[in-house]
Amino acid sequence: MSTEAAPGQLERVREFVNTLDLDAGSDELGSPDALASWLEQRDLLVADVVGERELKRAVELRETLRRLLLANNGGAVDPRSIRSLDRAAADATLSVRFDVDAGPALSVAGSGAGAVIGPLIAIVYEAMVAGTWSRLKACPADACHWAFYDHSKNRSGTWCTMRVCGNRAKVRAYRERRAAKSKL
Repeated sequence: MSTEAAPGQLERVREFVNTLDLDAGSDELGSPDALASWLEQRDLLVADVVGERELKRAVELRETLRRLLLANNGGAVDPRSIRSLDRAAADATLSVRFDVDAGPALSVAGSGAGAVIGPLIAIVYEAMVAGTWSRLKACPADACHWAFYDHSKNRSGTWCTMRVCGNRAKVRAYRERRAAKSKL
């Protein structure tokens, strides 16, 4: 799996999507306490309480983002994912603030389940505006779907790592071509 970081705060979103490792079958967000700890370690915890409701919303957001990252990698955009992201943004209650240099930034103004995911929604929005979002992709391998940042010059990166997922896909395609030739 690629460990090359995404730029700036977008790395937090990449890490968030990768809290579920399909290949290993592990989930870093297995409990509300685990979610709170994960957010706190990344300075993203703005809520006072993280319970089951907040965990459910975070996991829903993670999977919505994963589907959108698959779309960034050439897949179709699922309209349900857009609606889910819209709901998450509405619940996050974001507001525009200005820093000491008069630079704009989104901040979380709400509380509850929306506030827990608010900082991540703000990062996604800012990446979309900055043009870096489209380079954050998910590996198309069914057993992987690992989020990675496409650092290639021409934005053509497909696999989280060519050494593992890309190689598996190439071997599978080669075997399929050979099988088709043998049937002729």
